[in-house]
Amino acid sequence: MSTSSEVAVAAAASAPEVARGARLTLGAAVLGRPDAPVLHDVALDVRPGEILTVVGPSGCGKSTLLRTFAGLLAPLAGTVAQDGSPLTGPSADRALVFQEDALLPWRTLRGNVELPLAIKGVSRSERRAQAASWLARVGLSEQAGQLPHRVSGGQRQRAQLARALAGSPRAVLMDEPFGALDAQTRSGMQDLLVEVLRGTGATVVFVTHDVDEALFLGDRVALLAAGRVASVRDVPRPRERGALDDPARAALRRTVLSSFGI
Repeated sequence: MSTSSEVAVAAAASAPEVARGARLTLGAAVLGRPDAPVLHDVALDVRPGEILTVVGPSGCGKSTLLRTFAGLLAPLAGTVAQDGSPLTGPSADRALVFQEDALLPWRTLRGNVELPLAIKGVSRSERRAQAASWLARVGLSEQAGQLPHRVSGGQRQRAQLARALAGSPRAVLMDEPFGALDAQTRSGMQDLLVEVLRGTGATVVFVTHDVDEALFLGDRVALLAAGRVASVRDVPRPRERGALDDPARAALRRTVLSSFGI
């Protein structure tokens, strides 16, 4: 009989790979709504396959930036592009993950994960196999047949992550997805995100108000302040929770916190 770890390894090995990450760029962009621009003269280059975390005080434009990359908001001026081509609207290439899990309440977790595959025209048997593989990767094989209201908040977020990646996006745009979770569940979801993304090649833009989360997850961190992208910094590695006391990491943490007036 196979052990649970053997099953998990086999599931990971058989999971579909996400296409190489997209490069997302903004050039001299003004972002927001016509009556309420919130970011000005934005120049930002999100590198293929990286995790870019975005932090800043409330109301600074973090979600606006994310929705612009998603194609839900057009820039008021300047350019937004994917791989050098103008980004003109939503695309299956870019998946959104919200703080609210946004699962369809009448579909099981399996049915929710299958949804982007069904939209792409994947056969029933193949999408069932792919959904099972992704659910195994996020530890939800036993809950696959449950409706969303029958599982915990953390399990719903695991299902949302599986659904986002099942469609093989080249970029995953995450708007404070773990903000409503308790500290222990949030920490576990951060670890899971890093593990599940490993080897997929997907680019990630991850908005958060939690500085420690930003520094743990991000390869780079973008700091928004005073209506601008104030800076983009490389995050010291290794990606370990015990490395938070590293002098370089501590110095970057102080810089980010200062933007919050702390």
